[in-house]
Amino acid sequence: MAITVVIADDQEMVRTGFRMILESQPDIDVVADVVDGEAALEAVERYRPDVLLLDIRMPKLDGLEVTRRLSALTAADPGRGGRPRIVIVTTFDLDEYVHSALRNGASGFLLKDASPAMLVEAVHAAAVGDSLISPAITVRLLRDLAPAAAGEPSAVKTPSEPLTEREADVVRCLARGATNAEIAAELFVSLSTVKTHLANVQTKLDARNRVEIAAWAWESGLATGGS
Repeated sequence: MAITVVIADDQEMVRTGFRMILESQPDIDVVADVVDGEAALEAVERYRPDVLLLDIRMPKLDGLEVTRRLSALTAADPGRGGRPRIVIVTTFDLDEYVHSALRNGASGFLLKDASPAMLVEAVHAAAVGDSLISPAITVRLLRDLAPAAAGEPSAVKTPSEPLTEREADVVRCLARGATNAEIAAELFVSLSTVKTHLANVQTKLDARNRVEIAAWAWESGLATGGS
């Protein structure tokens, strides 16, 4: 079945562009695009989409408040169902915005200058319960973890099995913010090989998603050349 998406952004050009990108995919169906946060909540109630793309700065209710309200609804009634996975797509990458969005359950945080492929990848990731954060934001936030983890080595997770040399190469690229396609090009391997390596690493680390893998890479020192 197609992944259903609602787009909420007060700029018509942005909505139109996102719709064109997403509807070019055979497995994605944009069921509505709306201009403000109140309309976003109404669209969620009406269409029950799988994924909600949210701008931050919108009239009436901003994207962070919409995210908070949907999170509160789920917390109040876990069996209610119908809450979409949320991907914030914005011009503003302030750390407090990122933290607020992720703390309230957003599944992704992208900048509007992200590539079309990244937007599609974020929707696919959100639909299956995974996370994708704009590489520039990921690297900036995760790099801050390295000094803290260095003082507490015991807090760094130990893989159930050592990573192979190739798996370590893939994880280093991931920690620098590279997409799967970019990793494949840099290491001269196929996209399916990259996905296989990441799946193996995810199992070894018992990680929920690629963000946790990247965090471990910075915490363990692998991202900066350690082992």
